[in-house]
Amino acid sequence: MTILAFVIGVVVLIVGLAVSIALHEIGHLLPAKAFGVRVGQYMIGFGPTLFSRRRGETEYGVKLLPLGGYISMAGMYPPAPTEEEDAEGAAPTRGRAARRRVSSRFFRTLVQDAREANAETLIGAEERTFYRLPVYKRVIIMLGGPFMNLLLAIVLFTILFSGFGVQTATTTVSSLSECVPVSSTSQDCASASAPAEQAGLEPGDTIVSIDGVAVSDFTEATALIQASPGRAMNFVIDRDGTQRTVTITPAAVPKADDPSTEIGFIGVRPTGALVAQPLWAGPQAAIENVGAVAGIIVKLPVMVAETASTLVTGAERDPNGPLSVVGAGVIAGEMASSSSPIVNRVAGIVGLLGSLNIALFVFNLVPLLPLDGGHVVVALWDGIKKWWARIAHRPAPRPVDATKLVPLTFVVVAAIGVMGVVLILADLINPLSLI
Repeated sequence: MTILAFVIGVVVLIVGLAVSIALHEIGHLLPAKAFGVRVGQYMIGFGPTLFSRRRGETEYGVKLLPLGGYISMAGMYPPAPTEEEDAEGAAPTRGRAARRRVSSRFFRTLVQDAREANAETLIGAEERTFYRLPVYKRVIIMLGGPFMNLLLAIVLFTILFSGFGVQTATTTVSSLSECVPVSSTSQDCASASAPAEQAGLEPGDTIVSIDGVAVSDFTEATALIQASPGRAMNFVIDRDGTQRTVTITPAAVPKADDPSTEIGFIGVRPTGALVAQPLWAGPQAAIENVGAVAGIIVKLPVMVAETASTLVTGAERDPNGPLSVVGAGVIAGEMASSSSPIVNRVAGIVGLLGSLNIALFVFNLVPLLPLDGGHVVVALWDGIKKWWARIAHRPAPRPVDATKLVPLTFVVVAAIGVMGVVLILADLINPLSLI
């Protein structure tokens, strides 16, 4: 049963990730079609196509590996410049040309292949191309994908916080302390009996109010108790639907970090429960997660290098460090197969999917091709060039030829691939675990 639950957790995560990617691409697809761009393909995954169907001018399909996706828009780049335009202002000195001739041959081939692939999308769609759109429309199309992930994350976190609730210490008594400790954090006894036990409190009792002040959670109750050492207090207790009032005098216990200060102690342990939060708690948590993930992305190369070192040294990994899809799958499986109530397990996986969508949102905003943020930068640069030409009363410049950035794109893709392999190996050999 545990193995089956683990597998179910992994499958749910994979399906949830595939849905997240599908919605990401829809975030590109809808504005592209709304702005009149011809979209040849909408594909979820990579590798061989499992099935596809053409509707209108667009082929919709699913590929074997559901770990990515794309839409194919006509004219992502402008037509390749003529040889004269391509060479204008770019001819290196003879010495530099000699040194770069061999090393750049591979990258020139990549550029040429990119231009040829782009040229195929231009056939019959010269007036319905991405590069011809105004800058703001191109930016909207490219940001549509990441912001779809942000929206999905907000929905998931809202379901998590306001639907399932947050694990909270309630005012219902779980158990009673058998003695008064020597300090607020000590396990050693200073006296034989705790005030709550002396007053007759029992597990299952719910504290309704203290000295006339209603309490809704254990934190509020604890604050009132700790502020009143040695002072008799009236507790309204609900037991099996019947309310009664008992008087309890909190024992004076020295604070562990400040023995000269005493706090009140009655000796009750709370029951944990999922408590629904206000509707704004979900969006607030999503925004907070954006900041946390952005911090990880900024330091990603360093954190991946540190993770790689743990493969050699066997040291413990940073629990707040990056994960691969494999690591996320393992955590989802552990959540599903844990001994927690099923509602807690479902809530955990919902939160994990929300965090993954935040990661997709932030990562795709990195201003490097082939990521969405890179295409935004190219569009903005194109707009800046045209604006400057108007200001300087110069002829309109050619659209930015982003195919020239293919070598940089290749390096970025290679770096992402290397980091992905490192994280997958770490998640297999030295995995992070909830256990």
